[in-house]
Amino acid sequence: MRLMGHWLNRVVRAAAPDLSTLNCDYDMATGETTFCRRLFPAAPTTIQLLSSQARRICLDERQRSFSHSKLEAGYEAVPAWKDWVGVGVGVARKARRGIALSFHSTLSHGPRLARYVLPPPMLYESRLRAVNMFPPFDYFEHRRACQRKQQERFTTLLNLPSAYRGSVSWQDRAILSKPIGELVQDVHKQVLKPVDILRVYGKVAIKAHQQTNCLTEIMLPAAETWAEEEVNLKGPLAGIPVSLKDSIAVRGFDTSVGYSCNTGQPATEDGPMVKILKDAGAVPYVKTNLPVTLLSFESTNDVWGRTTNPHNSKYSPGGSTGGEGALLAFGGRIGIGSDVAGSVRAPAHFSGIYSLRCSTGRWPKMGMKTSMPGQEGIPSVFSPMARTLDDLVYFTRSMIQMKPWKYDHSVHPIEWRQDRYEESKSKPKYRVGVMRTDGVVDPAPACARALQSVASALEAEGHEVVDVYPPSPSRALVIASMLLNSDGCKTFRSFFRTGEWNDPGAAQMNYYMNLPRPIKYLYYLWTRYIKRDTLWAELLRNWHAQTAAEQWTWVSRREAYKFEFHEWWEKEAKLDFMITPPNATPAVPHDGMKDAVSSCGYTFLFNLLDYAAGIVPVTHVDRKLDALPSDFNTSKFNGVARGAYKHYDADAMHGLPVAVQVVGQRLQEEKVLSAMERVEAALENHGGKYSLLEPDFSLQTLPCP
Repeated sequence: MRLMGHWLNRVVRAAAPDLSTLNCDYDMATGETTFCRRLFPAAPTTIQLLSSQARRICLDERQRSFSHSKLEAGYEAVPAWKDWVGVGVGVARKARRGIALSFHSTLSHGPRLARYVLPPPMLYESRLRAVNMFPPFDYFEHRRACQRKQQERFTTLLNLPSAYRGSVSWQDRAILSKPIGELVQDVHKQVLKPVDILRVYGKVAIKAHQQTNCLTEIMLPAAETWAEEEVNLKGPLAGIPVSLKDSIAVRGFDTSVGYSCNTGQPATEDGPMVKILKDAGAVPYVKTNLPVTLLSFESTNDVWGRTTNPHNSKYSPGGSTGGEGALLAFGGRIGIGSDVAGSVRAPAHFSGIYSLRCSTGRWPKMGMKTSMPGQEGIPSVFSPMARTLDDLVYFTRSMIQMKPWKYDHSVHPIEWRQDRYEESKSKPKYRVGVMRTDGVVDPAPACARALQSVASALEAEGHEVVDVYPPSPSRALVIASMLLNSDGCKTFRSFFRTGEWNDPGAAQMNYYMNLPRPIKYLYYLWTRYIKRDTLWAELLRNWHAQTAAEQWTWVSRREAYKFEFHEWWEKEAKLDFMITPPNATPAVPHDGMKDAVSSCGYTFLFNLLDYAAGIVPVTHVDRKLDALPSDFNTSKFNGVARGAYKHYDADAMHGLPVAVQVVGQRLQEEKVLSAMERVEAALENHGGKYSLLEPDFSLQTLPCP
């Protein structure tokens, strides 16, 4: 034992030579375990295991097992075994299920070996591995981080209380069927407890995850504590579970954004978004998946895997807030995502839910991680998503009524304007513009049919419906693309480790960005003058990292375009709101963004303009109604359109959701929400209201461990 102690001293000193003691700090929420005290050989030893979640794992002398106990305050030590001659901590061994720590002890009544397998929340994030590997050796670090996070998630699921298992009961269905406004009233009147609502939606989230792999951080055990001790049960969202895009910071949990380099770094405090939610009475309970780079209408990464569409597992649920889309379509209630080119609208369109892209400054944006920090050419905005339109309106109103500008300096001090909402909702006749195409990619038959259904329903209601042709959306696509990627794709690439999977669409952008300029120019000339594809050529022409002067030029073009569009809306079109397809096609198949990466103009346009825009699901793809003509040929299409139509197949897509986009001007969230309600009412009155997915709740959740 003395020799083993000397050996262990050398190991620990080598890993942390500046430390004089060994503490084993364990974070229950994040799985980070830190060794920082030297063991002295052949002496009774105290091992301290501390947690930022105020829990301690202690070594039970009789059962030789780990048990949990509350940590009152400060540092508490596990009493040393008095009959220990010495203690050694074996090398933390790599294993598929995590790390096994072997405690070798020589007791007064003879030598024994006790081996304890730490659950994955205690995996090997330690100062014994404090030095980051450099490429290409960081590949091993990447693989370990991915295995650790996935094993951590699996073990969290496996160890959930029995309340989260089994089938959904009729009592559960009663809770699921209530609008969140009614649930809040039940909590206020103490008819329901927040933990009861949490367990029902937690059960649904687990079932959704089993089918779609939509969850990243599963916060249910912590959420129960928050529901009982931390949230404001008198608030406008009292007791309502809220799911969050993985990029939002929650105290005690990683904010990986799909990059392995961001794991093992739990947030030390809640971001402003989460603080507002808790002060409003809401309970954050899960975080949801997204694509690495956040620049895709898919949601796949090495850390968490691929999320699938709940309507058809061969297709994407959307991106970059695709995990939210899958969860809410399956039966979740309300969530929060972010949008830089359509990232809350594409998932709503692909998965069949409702969302609202808010203008910048209307919704909090601090307290998050991103793949492109500092990118403000096309600002990203956080925005609400919901399973029903009633819940979307209630949630948006409740969040703005919490005065988010008191939590986040970036939010404009604009109160919820109920008078504008009511005025717009009660207006007898709208002037509605229909943008049938962006001039880049004509909508596929399914999307064109959905748009026409809405236009016809509004016309039948007596509204003035006119086709509109706004200032060149293709020019807007070029400007927005250059502003979003003006760094030459360097920032989102900087977070990759060796061997880390990249989204095919982002990889395609990076490929063109890194072509030598002479070759790129020759390709541009060939595309423009030989293939006669002017649009694709314009996208390629300046597709390189921009200097500061070039960036300023693009910003000036953006502002000029915004002015031109505003003048057109106010003086020529004179619209109350506009309807457009949300995308040229319904959901893309997995890895389809390699071809369809540039086909985002219908949503990207309104990011550039910073207009408020919402999604209303309308119908589903029909293999007969939405089939392409037999003589359909894409050979004369531009490069963007060819990529979009490459994966359109009405037969394979049968049953996928199709939506419309409802657009208002900047900072007109109240008007857009009321317009969305009028659109849905018109569809309902004329036989076309969307039918939400009825999930299969008969699926059994994970068995008890």
